[in-house]
Amino acid sequence: MFNNKVIIITGGSSGLGKALAQRFVKEGAHLALIARNVKKLESVKEELSASCRDGQKIEIFSCDVSDYDSVEQTFTKIVKILGAPDMLINNAGILKEGRFEDLPLSTFRETMDIDFFGVLNCTKAVLPLLKKKGDGRIVNIASLGGKMASYGYAAYCSSKFALVGLTDTLRAELKPCHIKVYLVCPGEFDSPMVEELNTYRTAENRAVTQTVPVLPLDVVADKVLRGIRRNLYLIIPGFAGRLLEWGGRLAPAISRFIVDYRIKKVMAKKDHNKKRGA
Repeated sequence: MFNNKVIIITGGSSGLGKALAQRFVKEGAHLALIARNVKKLESVKEELSASCRDGQKIEIFSCDVSDYDSVEQTFTKIVKILGAPDMLINNAGILKEGRFEDLPLSTFRETMDIDFFGVLNCTKAVLPLLKKKGDGRIVNIASLGGKMASYGYAAYCSSKFALVGLTDTLRAELKPCHIKVYLVCPGEFDSPMVEELNTYRTAENRAVTQTVPVLPLDVVADKVLRGIRRNLYLIIPGFAGRLLEWGGRLAPAISRFIVDYRIKKVMAKKDHNKKRGA
């Protein structure tokens, strides 16, 4: 299915982007990996090249996806080196946690610039190329945080809700052009981003987000690949995540109750510990 296909992966130097790259290499695809950190990209290329077949290509590109001019120049280079792309996986993203009143406006702008406008920029750049070919795939990695809010994720959920809305619109607009669009909404999973988050996250955030068990990275990557193969528009790895999303749509009041209950438990424990300390 992916043999000799040209696949662009943003955020391809680590986490889910790298895990997907490993899988597509085994499928015989040619890869264009985009990230900001050149050293990480070089390391991933060296690692993946060991699994390449004869003639299979892996190219790396340092690019800030929040800068449209840089994205456009990068995509032009990709076409010259690898040819027109068959699939774009918009995976690049950042995650900052904190209470709304504590987060500076710069965090909201940075998160929106990368998590939303980064996807928009790359999609704008790739769309003429896919339309010229007459088919193609766009995979947007969003989050369950784009389907329901969570404590401490004012910036993150805002960007992911916007991304879900954009992706829903793209699906409708691009289907007549024979361009398939996929929306991936995982819960929390093992990744460098989550490892960093664990060093400072609030107890309330942990309690709410981990209502859905943390998934292994390989499980998420396998489910994403399987969803693309099956042409599923909405891909939610893990049964618990799918159940929560389903419940959030059909019974939002119950979902809000569960969130409020878990936050209340954390705050009650804090109050108890404070009184004991006093």
